[in-house]
Amino acid sequence: MTADIYQIKLDKIFEGPMDLLIHLIKKHEVDVYDIPIALITDQYLHYIELMKAMNIDLAGDFLVMAATLAQIKSKMLLPVHENEEDDEDPRTALTRPLLEYLQMKTAAEQLSQRPLLGEDTFTRKPGKSDFIAEPEEEVIKVGLFELIDAFQKVLSRISVSDRMDLAADQISVKERITEIVDILEVKGTIAFDELFCEAATKNHVIVTFLAVLEMVKLSLIRVAQHLQTGVIRLFYQ
Repeated sequence: MTADIYQIKLDKIFEGPMDLLIHLIKKHEVDVYDIPIALITDQYLHYIELMKAMNIDLAGDFLVMAATLAQIKSKMLLPVHENEEDDEDPRTALTRPLLEYLQMKTAAEQLSQRPLLGEDTFTRKPGKSDFIAEPEEEVIKVGLFELIDAFQKVLSRISVSDRMDLAADQISVKERITEIVDILEVKGTIAFDELFCEAATKNHVIVTFLAVLEMVKLSLIRVAQHLQTGVIRLFYQ
């Protein structure tokens, strides 16, 4: 099975359309009250096309948001007449739900950090991750869009070859997962960049990325990024 026919479903695993907007706003360091709608719309559509190209199954909400952004962008391009100066900024239709979503997301994160009743009642056997020393630097959880950014950097850094390499081209996502698991069984953790060799074929690079997404979905690994170095690492669960 190759990357061309393998499909990753994002439902209940990764973020949704609002999270992509937040990611783009943070990435470009823009004010949520003054969103450069043309830039954000173009970037949003770029991410959607990239995910489609990698056979990542998008929920309909992503396409609805894309249409909303395109509509706001078109309104922003219309000339403003003197008698229309007091009209509401078209971006308000985006800013209001975005702020509400941020509030709910923050509240949910705060609730998730509270101790759960009975959480520590039962003991468990220590897993491999218990014996792996965590990095001294503070780390943050990595989501889909941070992984896509890292993947694009990998593509720009290595010389991805379109040559025929039967051994690489025939590898399936399942087989690549097994290879990554074998690595993590020994090392416990590995940098995301280290999964991609310099002479990799395009198909092998895509299969590797899809394998990482599937491993996150199956809770085989957790992914974190060092705040100081920016390095993304995979940790074996």
